[in-house]
Amino acid sequence: MSIFNRQRLTNQIFKLDVDRMRRGWYSDKYFINIAQTLAQLAARNYQFQGQAPLLKEVGLDSAKLRTGNVRVEVQLFTRRRPKAVVTGIDKALSMLRHCTGYFNNSGRFVETWQNLEVEAVHDGAVVAYEGNVNRVKPVMKIRGRYRDIALLETPILGALTRSTRIATNVYNTLVAARGKPVLFFPARFDAHEVQAADGYAYDIAVKRFNKDYGGHVASFVSTDAQGDWWGGLGGGTVAHAAIASFLGDTVEAMLAFAATQTVSVPRVALVDFNNDSVGTSLAVLKAMFRHFRAALDAGDSAEAEKYRLFGVRLDTSGNMRDISLAPLGDKKLDNGVNPRLVWVVRQAVDRAWQDWQLPPAWHDRAAEYCRRVQIVVSGGFNPQKIRHFEELDVPADIYGVGSSLMSNDDYLGTNTDFTADVVRVRLQKQWVDMAKVGRAACHNPDLESIDLSDF
Repeated sequence: MSIFNRQRLTNQIFKLDVDRMRRGWYSDKYFINIAQTLAQLAARNYQFQGQAPLLKEVGLDSAKLRTGNVRVEVQLFTRRRPKAVVTGIDKALSMLRHCTGYFNNSGRFVETWQNLEVEAVHDGAVVAYEGNVNRVKPVMKIRGRYRDIALLETPILGALTRSTRIATNVYNTLVAARGKPVLFFPARFDAHEVQAADGYAYDIAVKRFNKDYGGHVASFVSTDAQGDWWGGLGGGTVAHAAIASFLGDTVEAMLAFAATQTVSVPRVALVDFNNDSVGTSLAVLKAMFRHFRAALDAGDSAEAEKYRLFGVRLDTSGNMRDISLAPLGDKKLDNGVNPRLVWVVRQAVDRAWQDWQLPPAWHDRAAEYCRRVQIVVSGGFNPQKIRHFEELDVPADIYGVGSSLMSNDDYLGTNTDFTADVVRVRLQKQWVDMAKVGRAACHNPDLESIDLSDF
């Protein structure tokens, strides 16, 4: 699976579309063209007839070079600066295991993965890139007959690019959040087929952050599919649509939620439906505590836990200003979920119990109940906005982040494209450097020899 348990994921997890991948369904057409060309040349016993100074350097007669069966060394690397959390390796290895080969004249696929020499890092490895393509850290090296692997370049690069991009974006977001939990909310921004891979990349990033920073951040995904590859389950509370189903009464929606859901599901109230985050937070808090207190007074602690409010989530739209801030300042500064709103809600929640007219015996417990309520913020958060919140010591406890975790943009510094280069060819039983100008074979000490039979 990763550097964290030294185990690999296999195709039992990925369930690749093996037949169509073998036929080039997912491959750029020029890879299909070259694979077909080389196969036909091999069938004709074609011998190299061109001019190549390299042949003289190694003392090889061109008549001995059968181009159709040329063996190459391919290195794969990313140019994400300054570093990337690599993910997608195991899926790429599964592609090599199940889709390396060719179709013979009878239409039967002949597997040739046994003839490959493969080295790769583990998911979760970190690779640096300084901007020099002659000094990269390959995450994988493949040695084998080129026509057997040509069709796999496109899907392999795609798997590495997407997963590494998301893992690196999540990692950078966690760094910005100084180890506070980051809820993984991008499922609604992409096709459902990618949720399992995306959720796995998120979990790898969380584990990598904990390893690097000595943290104990847990992984929180929003769908069960996102946890499929690593055993996680989706979590969530009450959506705006649910509140609308209760005719805009957030209190009633939360009481119904608390009464019907198991206590393992955190009670987090979404408090911006009526654009009054303070008023709604206080109303929900008071109602939940009333049920909490009544259950404890009746000696039913299990029932009481159903009404323990875990948190309130602020999700004010960027074109709105919460009414609790209306008299306080500049509208542009106070739009959306902003530092001032979080401070106002935090202070209101902490003091809420003082207006509940409780008997003295309940003062301390009520104060603790309020202090334990966490503030979750969401809506347009990215590393820059989170970093701003943290620099101001805004009392946000959890960040919900969505589309920014999928960003792939040069301007934002999130571009995570992968490249595959042929850097050596096999000539006269030796590997000889052969790369386009500006590229060179490179080394990564984290590369490990791979036994593809494991996949």
